[in-house]
Amino acid sequence: MPRHKVLLLHGPNLNLLGERETGIYGKDTIEHINAEIQAAAQAMGIDCEIRQSNHEGTLIDLLHGARGEFDGVVINAGALTHYSIALRDAIAAIRIPTVEVHMSNVQAREEFRHKSVIAPVCAGAIVGFGKYSYILALQGLKDLF
Repeated sequence: MPRHKVLLLHGPNLNLLGERETGIYGKDTIEHINAEIQAAAQAMGIDCEIRQSNHEGTLIDLLHGARGEFDGVVINAGALTHYSIALRDAIAAIRIPTVEVHMSNVQAREEFRHKSVIAPVCAGAIVGFGKYSYILALQGLKDLF
């Protein structure tokens, strides 16, 4: 059975994990979280490429580049989740199963975080399980393959 490939994207400010709002996001750095994601992906038989960008256009370019190369996408779009129609359109355009991820429970936070403009074009969403949200998203994608 061929291995599936997943592109995992961390959006704006996630490069500061372990430093920013540790009461919400925890004390693990992005490097530590990425190592745990990679280990889980390998155990599931998934090849996972992980990228981070603070720039909307870069995330869109990475999504466009995923066509024909990846079987699924996991994206934590950070604040872009709530207002980036361009990111939403890119997810819709690539037609690759995509799972929206948030480490915090966005429904329990500020009201402006309650609306996701990317949710309608994603296969599903995992929120509120900290760094394990990413691993749950990989499992969800695996079940879709």
